[in-house]
Amino acid sequence: MMEFSVLDQVPLSRGDSPEEALVKSIALVKWTEQLGYKRYFVAEHHHTRGLISNSPDIMMTRLLSVTESIVVGSGGILLPQYSPYNIAERIQLIEAMFPGRVNLGVGNSPGGTELTRLALTDGADSKHRDYTRMLTDLIGFMHNSLPKDHRFRSVKAGPRISHQPPVYILGLTVNGARRAAKLGIGFVFGAFINPKHMDEALTTYYDEFQPSAVLQKPHAIICLFIICCETRAEAEQHAKILDHWLLNVTLGRDTTVPTSAEVAEKIYSEKERVIIQANRRRCIIGNTVDVKEALRQLPRADEIMVICNIHDFEAKKKIYKLIKEL
Repeated sequence: MMEFSVLDQVPLSRGDSPEEALVKSIALVKWTEQLGYKRYFVAEHHHTRGLISNSPDIMMTRLLSVTESIVVGSGGILLPQYSPYNIAERIQLIEAMFPGRVNLGVGNSPGGTELTRLALTDGADSKHRDYTRMLTDLIGFMHNSLPKDHRFRSVKAGPRISHQPPVYILGLTVNGARRAAKLGIGFVFGAFINPKHMDEALTTYYDEFQPSAVLQKPHAIICLFIICCETRAEAEQHAKILDHWLLNVTLGRDTTVPTSAEVAEKIYSEKERVIIQANRRRCIIGNTVDVKEALRQLPRADEIMVICNIHDFEAKKKIYKLIKEL
């Protein structure tokens, strides 16, 4: 049976307040736990009106507190904007509160524009090129395995728990897959961002995986936008909202999820239509038969992570139900 999980960017729908968007995420994690989804990741975004989750660890703690069994993780904390030690302590504190239910997902994104990155780091130089070293240090702090000659060897990450959460990285390239394999950690391929290198990256990850203190065997997840409805017509209706939202994200416009009325009145330029068509490669859209077949054609992975940014919350809940029943 195919395993499914959730990526929640905590999107703000037109007409909602940020507080209402957060209430919907709490309802969604409860709903997907009830349906039997395996894990629930929350994203990190900054300087954007339509994506509310800017502190995944705070979101994780709230979502864990209202659920009982679903694994909750970050998807992902922007590691270069912080310190490995700081992230290790934050995630270990959450793991101590909710043993066995926590995942740590990290990414290498700047978090937005260069000005946004500078604001996040209080003007510090970019650590983008230090990502592999920072990942190694993060794992070292979590497992108390820093080399003896490491300058922070004597600094211990607390609380001193005996169980550590699995670590995943979000990647889009073969190099990202190779990094995850070499470190022996989980790999989430972000097809919802760009599916171009999906097949080669996943093959590389499985072929080159090296067991570690984090994971003894590889675990790969493909993350996609999925809209699954009882009919193709209904799926396309919701897909038009996703099309418009992704277009706005691509062009740096308002990232609030639009209403169907907004989209119905929109006339797109040729350039916009080309972008919309290209963005469909990031999505699976259709009835249950269509979606099941599209999932079957994906490359090898242990799990499918579903992201579904549409306006109608009840329709979103139904989509997650139909996907889990495939």
